[in-house]
Amino acid sequence: MSVASLMIALVPGYEQIGVWSSVLLLVARLAQGLAHGGESGVSYTYVSEIAPPRHRGLWSSSVFFAVTLGVMLATALGAVSTAAFGEDGMASYGWRAAFVLGAVLGLLVLWLRKTAEETSHFTEGEAEPDAVRPRLSKGQAFRTGLLVVLLACGHNCAYYVWATFAPSFAISSRGMDAQSAFVASLLAQAVALVMLIGWGALSDRVGRRPMIIAMGVAAIVLYYPLSLLISDAPWTLFVAQTVGMGVWAMGAAMYPAFISELFPTHTRAAGVAFATSVSVALFGGTAPYLMTWFDQSGIGWGFWIWVGVLSSLAILGGTLVRETKGIDLGAVTSPFRERGPARTEQEGATR
Repeated sequence: MSVASLMIALVPGYEQIGVWSSVLLLVARLAQGLAHGGESGVSYTYVSEIAPPRHRGLWSSSVFFAVTLGVMLATALGAVSTAAFGEDGMASYGWRAAFVLGAVLGLLVLWLRKTAEETSHFTEGEAEPDAVRPRLSKGQAFRTGLLVVLLACGHNCAYYVWATFAPSFAISSRGMDAQSAFVASLLAQAVALVMLIGWGALSDRVGRRPMIIAMGVAAIVLYYPLSLLISDAPWTLFVAQTVGMGVWAMGAAMYPAFISELFPTHTRAAGVAFATSVSVALFGGTAPYLMTWFDQSGIGWGFWIWVGVLSSLAILGGTLVRETKGIDLGAVTSPFRERGPARTEQEGATR
């Protein structure tokens, strides 16, 4: 992530190297998507394994709570930088400073990873003989990975659209004042923080499947009208981004717990990270480009058809997966409904 951020900061402009500037930027963005998916996948499993079983959804909301705080800091940095450099200065050179700062922050991540302790689920699982460890066959692992992609692609795309790209879209395509757009986005993200906690807690009560299906349905119904709402008035961005992020948060809040509950312990981190990184790179990292291309081609509605398709895949995944709330993470087998419900951690302890 740090190397890709530094690459974005240093890549020459179109005037210097022509179309290769866009190619290098695309490569860097795809690298960021892969890095984000791999690193975030590990954080998903880590938080899920240290969480109390009955509140795993609530605890998992802390992941995207922290991510959203990071996006808010980036948005605030955009507002401060615009005030300091002016819009012309930001367009020519000021934006590069933000990516240099992002690259430097990679040093903090290295320190965090070095000082973190392994979870008890992992250490206990490593101590078990191979013969008694729950295992997935290669075919089961592949199908589980595809299931994760189905569950993830809709909200990964929505994240990049509503959490990170919405203010840029309002500025470049709707003519909104840059500083006003950043402020409106900050307020919308602050509301989303509260919604993440609420949706995460609700998933511990009603289950994961109803939440992911509801997210898919709400995205299909609401996302395109919300895009039409955005104009050059800052309040339109605030309303659209608040509602858009609220729908995204329905899936994102409990997502770390949900997908961690689909893999056995000894393959959980690798399986979650790989499937998530593929989904983020394919459906998240490309979303801003597709949205811009469709809009500039005069067929902005085409992008929202694409988003609707991805949201439909989330609904499909929700119908295929079994309910996972409160299950014993040490006894995960197949995530599909035909295998029946997995036992809860309380049931596992009594046995």
